[in-house]
Amino acid sequence: MKTLQLRSSALVLLVILQFVAGSLAHPCQSPGVRCDFVCDCSDCSDESDCGHNGKEFECDFEDAMCGWTDQSINAPVYGWVRFQRGDTLPDSGPSSDYTTGTATGWFMGVTAVNTDSVSRAVLTSPNMQQSSPTCRLRLRYFLWDSGHAGLGTTPLWASVHHQDAREAVVWRPEATSVRGWREATIYLGRIPGPFQIRLHSQRSQGGKGDVAVDQLEFLDCALPLPLPGPECPTNMIECAREGCVDQRQVCDGTDDCGDGTDELGCGDFRLCDFEEGLCDWDLSSISNLKWFRTNQQSLSITDPLKGPGRDHSNNSATGHFLYVTVPDGGLKMDWAAFQSPRLEPTNSTHPCKMVMYTHQFGPRSGGLTVLVADQKIYPVWERAGALGDVWVKAEVEIVTNATFQIVIMAAIRDFAYGGIAIDSIVLSPECSLSPVNDTWAAFPDHPKEPCTESDKMCDFHGDCPGEEDEAKCGDFSYTGGSSGWTDTSIGNQGWVLFENSTSKEEYLSVDVAPGQQLTEALTRTPLLGPSGPACTLSFDFALTGNPGHIGELSIRVIDSMLGVQPKLWEFSGKTGTDEESWQEANLNIGARKHRFQLVFEARRVKICPCTKIKVRNVRFASCHAEYFPSSATALSCNFEDGMCGWYQDNSDNFDWAMLSGMDHTIGIGRSLAVDMWSPSLRGAFGRLISFTQAPSSYQCLTFFFKIYGPNTGVLNVKLLHKDGSESVLWTRSGAHGNMWHEAHCPVPHQLTNFQLMFEAVRSGFDGRIAIDDVAFTDHLCTVPRMCSFEGQQCGYSSSGKVNWLYRNGYTTTPAGPKTDHTLKTELGFYMMVNTAANILNFGDTTALTSPFRQGTAATECVHFWYQMGGEDPGSLTVYMKPVTGERVKIFSDSLEQGDIWRHGNGNISGLMDWQLEFEVAGAGGKNTFVAIDDIFISAHPCQDLGSKCTLEKGLCSWTNTHNGQKGLEMDQLDWELTNQEAERHFSTPPHDHTLGTERGHFLFLPSSNRTAAMQSAYLLSPHLPPTKGTCLKFWAYKLYSSDTAELKVWMLVEGLLNQLVVLSELEAPWRRFDVNITSVKEYQIVFEGIKGTSGAVALDDIEYTVGINCAGEVKDPVLTSLKHDNAGGIAASVIVMLLLVGTLIALLVYYLRTRPEVTSGTSPSSSSSARGGFSNDIYEPDLTDRVAVPSTQNHPMAAGFNDVYEDVREMEVA
Repeated sequence: MKTLQLRSSALVLLVILQFVAGSLAHPCQSPGVRCDFVCDCSDCSDESDCGHNGKEFECDFEDAMCGWTDQSINAPVYGWVRFQRGDTLPDSGPSSDYTTGTATGWFMGVTAVNTDSVSRAVLTSPNMQQSSPTCRLRLRYFLWDSGHAGLGTTPLWASVHHQDAREAVVWRPEATSVRGWREATIYLGRIPGPFQIRLHSQRSQGGKGDVAVDQLEFLDCALPLPLPGPECPTNMIECAREGCVDQRQVCDGTDDCGDGTDELGCGDFRLCDFEEGLCDWDLSSISNLKWFRTNQQSLSITDPLKGPGRDHSNNSATGHFLYVTVPDGGLKMDWAAFQSPRLEPTNSTHPCKMVMYTHQFGPRSGGLTVLVADQKIYPVWERAGALGDVWVKAEVEIVTNATFQIVIMAAIRDFAYGGIAIDSIVLSPECSLSPVNDTWAAFPDHPKEPCTESDKMCDFHGDCPGEEDEAKCGDFSYTGGSSGWTDTSIGNQGWVLFENSTSKEEYLSVDVAPGQQLTEALTRTPLLGPSGPACTLSFDFALTGNPGHIGELSIRVIDSMLGVQPKLWEFSGKTGTDEESWQEANLNIGARKHRFQLVFEARRVKICPCTKIKVRNVRFASCHAEYFPSSATALSCNFEDGMCGWYQDNSDNFDWAMLSGMDHTIGIGRSLAVDMWSPSLRGAFGRLISFTQAPSSYQCLTFFFKIYGPNTGVLNVKLLHKDGSESVLWTRSGAHGNMWHEAHCPVPHQLTNFQLMFEAVRSGFDGRIAIDDVAFTDHLCTVPRMCSFEGQQCGYSSSGKVNWLYRNGYTTTPAGPKTDHTLKTELGFYMMVNTAANILNFGDTTALTSPFRQGTAATECVHFWYQMGGEDPGSLTVYMKPVTGERVKIFSDSLEQGDIWRHGNGNISGLMDWQLEFEVAGAGGKNTFVAIDDIFISAHPCQDLGSKCTLEKGLCSWTNTHNGQKGLEMDQLDWELTNQEAERHFSTPPHDHTLGTERGHFLFLPSSNRTAAMQSAYLLSPHLPPTKGTCLKFWAYKLYSSDTAELKVWMLVEGLLNQLVVLSELEAPWRRFDVNITSVKEYQIVFEGIKGTSGAVALDDIEYTVGINCAGEVKDPVLTSLKHDNAGGIAASVIVMLLLVGTLIALLVYYLRTRPEVTSGTSPSSSSSARGGFSNDIYEPDLTDRVAVPSTQNHPMAAGFNDVYEDVREMEVA
């Protein structure tokens, strides 16, 4: 018993000691100071998992959820989840997170929902302590209707949940669908007790991630802290809790101290918070639109769009305020007014000061005006438009020598939602009641009606006499144009218009403002535009004074559809000490499809006479939407002197950048590029749009492009129709090597005006897309070297018993490939013929024939991919068919291949023009087919099976794979072809192995933090025959990469991978590896590169000796029936040699007979380009397509073609 008592006592003592120790060890972690927006612990651990983390009070969701939790009522149906984008560009949700801008970044998004009734997802923060009146939450949000089901009226909003279960709506963004991250600020304001923030989404249908949030930042949320020194500075008062607040904040109807100190002793001030009634305010009005006293609970607690969501005095749904909106019966008059009692005259030394808080939300809010009614009625203060979901402090001083009343008038517009609320009106002691009861002054005349429709006001085109519709749009060149700028500041700094009637000087200047928020001064134009591509804005600005840093000035666009856009221009610092230290700014506004406003944002670091921020001489030029400047080269452009007839699309996510030092024209000139590896890039699309083109017949757009990097994206060329629709003419994706490629894009016949577009799709994050040397000409395109059938048939025609079909996986019959070879998806196209016995009889043939191609003395290789499905699919034979003479067989196959795309090739050589002919003969099969895809004509001869691939002329027969190929589903990246001389971004070996120089080429897989570690890139060989011994030889290099980077070699047999070797301890320099391979079945060799976080893995000089092992022993019988046939190349070569000999003899005889005297001088140049725009004499002539298309042949289809090519690459221009 005694032992038991001792043990119990020891246990109690241990518990007490542990409690005391815990209390003493972490006093900064006590509940009273946790999550109060103040770092009480030295490491700020008391502010972790508070909805934010650390000293910056941010949450980016990269490591965890910061304490946020999903509290959706029916989370399995619709809820919030922390997730990443994924390896491929999704059909819904963001293309990346906001914080990192990559697929590896995290964000909070909703799950997919598809229900008959509306479902709500709720994301809730942890409990936070009280907040200050200046508290605000800045966040990035994403709203996109990916499924075109409609966003609904309230896809996203925020509320504050109080400890007593009261809830108040604090933020309601515009429900517009934009595929991009947007920035918003939630003004939380003064909350006197513990609270939570809730983010709501309400939808019945929507895709995963279509509503998302990221990068949360809590700003200025802490209550005032003690300042250094024994007492508060001059013009400040001390709070009971030791903080200091400005004297201007005393008796202003807001608890700025957090303990009510600044609102004590205000007995002579008359505060009306409308909690007990109207005080002395009179709501009667001659307008039938009336103000009324209400609270949010009475307006609605179920519809987030109704009312201001909360009052100002209590920041709750139960607090009262005055409100006006469109009544249920509709809007008959568009203004409402209420007034004060009659007040005694005032003077300039003792003016009547009124403080009030206004909430102007939604499109219904037309603005507020304060008028004084004495002998007449005149305005003394105004605030236009909607200011957002925030209560904004206003101060009005009234000086009049007569008895007067204060009249507060609201303008209401007839739109779907919104309204104007007023609360917490404070009158200073000088606003004393008057016993006089005289009659009202007459109302001023109603302003005259606009001279034109509202959407033509400020559209940069004079529609009224004297262009009065453009007079007050912010352009200082108009009389009164400066008055078009309206101050919309809600903080303690604002814009004022300075006008000197004597000197005629006028400028906008930043000054002290009454607002509470610690935000920038804002002034904006009315709604402008739409605008054209040449639209420019110019202005003078000055940031002057004695301090070294005066402040910041910037300008941005608020798009009526897309919302607040990124800054167009910004300046930080100072322009000089002298007040007249002006500088000029010129910037491109560009084409804006929607109406928009321009906003000057500024903030002075110190408000005193010693600093000034001013703007003057604001001018718009060439802004009308239908104005397109003339260009000497039209759409043809080498970008050395600008963008010619192209401009940036301002409704996309990012811009193309002018890149110097890397171009196709001169090598060190300029090109246009999108760097997917840029950390500042966000969103999915960047577009270049052409000036409007007149109706035309068939035309050709040619250009050079680069798509380079292990994880790039997509380059599209699109046709924009007059009705706003668009169609793809050309597309390319995947790694193409660090070199320029030429593209030919037919533009079909157009009956109406149209535009062309280059579109970079940011589906990857580690690469570059670039274009250069664009030419747009009025003739048909030549037959391209590459054709993937992604858009049209490239001029190929069908002949014979059965027609070839233009198909994809969605449109194919039961017999046919389920995916194409190019994209390896059901969306990709190919050419196919059905060879079943009931369609193509046994022995009957059908042919797919190309247009004619001009002959050349050099031997070329035709590469293509084919699939033969079903039992007895027939035979496929490929011929070179010269314009005269017999056709020559260059390839044949007749085996059933299964659901596999196989690579075929054959040599072609001859001076005569020729056609390709793919001939299929029926064999009496059932549900059989033959399909062709990705035809490529290389400028180099084909390489024999097993020959060494030095990578100096491309990838030979090796290919990058696509995610989704059986056995290679984990493929996410691409091997890239480059050399050290051309490399500008990635770390690579200093030289290749083949040549041992910086110009030699190799394949490499770089490692970076732009994509997740351990991702793979697969390099795939052609299908190889069964073997008892084949030797794979290659050279590898590992460049100071992380330990996670590896190189693996696999054998792929019937969709299953068998590992041959793992090379994780690679080091510089180049090292050779030999691998013996045996297989009883057909197989492919796979190189798998696994990336780390830095450095690179590289390959060079890849060789496999079919049937001969690494000891040099012959293990397999000699192959005698290779599928590609060189007879055509050999026969043509003999003919070519004979023709060349005869030609040389004839030329020699001609020269000897006609040799002229040698004279000095120059002959007229004949090198000027026949193509529009510019000449480019450095293009390599042996790599330029020269195709003669006889008039009897079919031209390429009008719809354009899709030149996707990624598997067999030709080094066109290094």
